[in-house]
Amino acid sequence: MGKKEYKDIMTAKEVADYLKLHVFTVHKYARQGKIPAFKIGADWRFHRKFIERWIREKMNYQAVRKNKNLFNSK
Repeated sequence: MGKKEYKDIMTAKEVADYLKLHVFTVHKYARQGKIPAFKIGADWRFHRKFIERWIREKMNYQAVRKNKNLFNSK
């Protein structure tokens, strides 16, 4: 693993700051499998690329859902 790849690994605190969430929420989402994460010992770690992909997927899903509601409302 190269030096840049290590910088792309984030702690729960870094993800919480990045997403503007409480660190407990990040831990809960990781435990529930709602956010891409992996454990090293007792600590959760997150790869920035997968977090950014997860955000894009959430945004796309919400945009599609919003558009669907616009077409279905009378």
